[in-house]
Amino acid sequence: MGHDHAHGSGVQHRGRLAIVLALSLTVLVVEAVIAVMTGSLALLADAGHMLGDSFGLVMALAAITVAQRGGAPGSRRTFGYHRTEILAAGLNGLVLLGLAVWVTVSAIGRFGDAPELEGGLILVAGAVGLVVNVIGLALLRSGSQESLNVRGAYLEVLGDALGSVAVIASATIILLTDFYAADAIASLVIAAMILPRAVSLLKDVVEVLLESTPSDVDLVELRAHIVGTPGVKDVHDLHVWTITSGMPVMSAHVVVDDDVTGMVEAHAVLDRLRGCLAEHFDVEHSTFQIEPSGHLDSEHHVHH
Repeated sequence: MGHDHAHGSGVQHRGRLAIVLALSLTVLVVEAVIAVMTGSLALLADAGHMLGDSFGLVMALAAITVAQRGGAPGSRRTFGYHRTEILAAGLNGLVLLGLAVWVTVSAIGRFGDAPELEGGLILVAGAVGLVVNVIGLALLRSGSQESLNVRGAYLEVLGDALGSVAVIASATIILLTDFYAADAIASLVIAAMILPRAVSLLKDVVEVLLESTPSDVDLVELRAHIVGTPGVKDVHDLHVWTITSGMPVMSAHVVVDDDVTGMVEAHAVLDRLRGCLAEHFDVEHSTFQIEPSGHLDSEHHVHH
């Protein structure tokens, strides 16, 4: 069997996540204080969103730390603790979903009885939030392509930035027209932005937990490349799944030509297969079972 271990992780993004967490907590405090002072539901909703996002950032940092310190394979967890990232991302998605429901219910309750609000302070808080969130987006942009947890954090900060825009818009309307219901409308806009991000994150988590084929891996093309490798006649029991973001795994039973009769020939076939995977597919861990022709007949449970 051939094995290739090259596990990806989010450890290199831990420092930036910590900075974004500190910025998020700062904006959270500012928005919460001004929301209490002004009675703005939109600002309070955005502060609640920031609280959920800060919780998500804490979980992301915790998952990365656990994976780094306890990620080495053991007798019970042969892939270490790499999947803690997925569990953290799933909990994060549930928190965001709960926030969306809370914001929606609270906003609907404000219609018909909108209180008078101080638009100037709300505008200042929204502007501060927007600036800080833009900084956070810049810090997490590169890491969002490599780690599911960082991607989740990036999407949360993006939602926060859009939420700040909604707060700024509602505050401007209030200042210009005294239309105080704009605050409740902005709250619904924030909820509408939270919901699809929560669903998307939960969907990605479910796909990983169900060990679905990664979306960027074409199984038909992968099978064709394996069968097209010199020395290979056929392939069956081909499976590709993901342990955590950046850590795809593949296993396959490879039927070799009749002239592959010894370890030297088998080793050459494995080298060609690994070279093919490295060149054409982003598979971090691969396991091949080499079989002679006719061995398939002796297998009672085969997944093609």
